[in-house]
Formats: sequence, structure tokens, C-alpha cells
Amino acid sequence: MAPRLLSCFRKGSHGGDGIAERRVTTEDAGFGSNRGGGVPGAVLVEMFSSQGCTTSPTAELVLSRLGRGDFELEVPVVVLVFHVDYWDYMGWKDPFGSMQWTVRQKAYVEALGLDTIFTPQVVVQGKAHCIGNDESALVEAVTNAPRFPAPSFQASFTRPAPDSLQVSLTGVLRTRVNSDAANVMVALYENGLVTDCPRGENKGRVLSNDYVVRKLEKLCTVKDSSAKKTVAGTINFPLWEGFNSKKCGLAVFVQHSSHQIFGSQSFNLPDDI
Repeated sequence: MAPRLLSCFRKGSHGGDGIAERRVTTEDAGFGSNRGGGVPGAVLVEMFSSQGCTTSPTAELVLSRLGRGDFELEVPVVVLVFHVDYWDYMGWKDPFGSMQWTVRQKAYVEALGLDTIFTPQVVVQGKAHCIGNDESALVEAVTNAPRFPAPSFQASFTRPAPDSLQVSLTGVLRTRVNSDAANVMVALYENGLVTDCPRGENKGRVLSNDYVVRKLEKLCTVKDSSAKKTVAGTINFPLWEGFNSKKCGLAVFVQHSSHQIFGSQSFNLPDDI
């Protein structure tokens, strides 16, 4: 069903050359490494947000707390925040907004059978959704989400040029993929972002954002694959001005053609890359 409405919800509302190559290899630095086998791993929590939405800043603080572990849940999480671009017309162009993330949200809206696209929207494991600033609904969705063994990737990071980050991944998915294909996706995100907002719905506010997805790429597509099959690939991420590896992380997740998530894993970027 095609989305018909745009909404900004409030809680309780209805509605180069000569550059020396640097390489660092690391293992999973996040939750749910599951090196022992099939122990359930982390739950992927995605939020669609915008600096042009009045209620998104509150929801982003909730997601930051979730990522830090403030809710003390027994379920580990991998958090990603996608800034959409459809509120840019309200007077403030979100510096992290992208049509690519709007397209991703629309795909979820259709897969979930919704007729409204809104911010802040949280999607959990690609299967459930809630309003991002509703803490109770968020905790319930995470707690009740289906869980799968986390992939066991190891990551190698290289800076072939000042404006490029190369990531090589090798590991096993630990979840069987049948004849319906699944994509192994890799997200590069940034924490600790602070923006003065001089215009728009959040005029005069200082906005704080964590887990903001800056790049998202497909590592590979798998089909008819056993849980023990080794998967490998390399991705080149173009970097933005002011890139700081100490503020960034990497998330790897397996997404079925139905949009459901079948395992996720997170890495910290090395400080010296």
C-alpha cells in the first residue's frame, strides 16, 4: 500500500596518490558476537528521524539512551538512525537527511502494511514498528522481537586515501538463507553530532544526534546458503569532511527480501585509522 500521509508524531498523539595505506583489523566490538554457536544475538533497532520534525529530537535522545544501555534490557541492541529528507521544506534542511533513507522508510511502510509515513518512526528487526518517543512501546518491541544468531564477521579497515575508508569483512552468517535471497548490509554511522538549528520547526535548539547513518552499502547477496558458509567482501566508503573514526562505528546486518532482519553485528572503528 502506498504511503499517503506525512506525519510528525508526538507521544500519545494519533496521528590518493602518495598516501600511505593504513590497515587495522578488528573483531566484533559490539553485542551478540555469539562465537559459541546459535545463541540469540542483538536486535536491530532503526529509527527514521529528521531535524525538521519537532518531536524527533526527543526520540533521538531515547535512542541514544537505548544504545548506551540506560534501559538495562536483557536484550542487546544495534541502533541505527536514518535522517529522512521529506521535512526539509519546512525551513531547515537536515544536514544528515537523504532521499536514500526516505526510500528505505517507504519500503518498510509498504512491507508493514501502513498507509502513513511519519517521524520519528522506529522499526525493530524489520518486523515491528512504533513511535520513536514512546519509551514503553519501544522497550516492548525490543523485548518481544525475534532474535537470531549474530554473524561472526571480522573486519579489516584500510585508508587508501584521506577521503576513503575501505572495509573488508569475512565471516559466517550463522543463519541459514533459503531460496529467497538476503542481503548482507553494512552501515557506517557517527555519534556525538551537535547541530545549532537556526530555522524550521526546531529553531533556536541545539540538536544532539547519535548512531546517525552516514553511509549504507550492500556487501553481498546470499541465497541457498547454510549457516556455516563463509561470506567475504570489501566495501569502499567515501568519507565526509570532518570524519573522525573515534566517533564512528560499523553495523553489519542480514536483511531478507521480506525486509526482516536475520542477525546483526556491530564494530567500533579503530582510533588510529
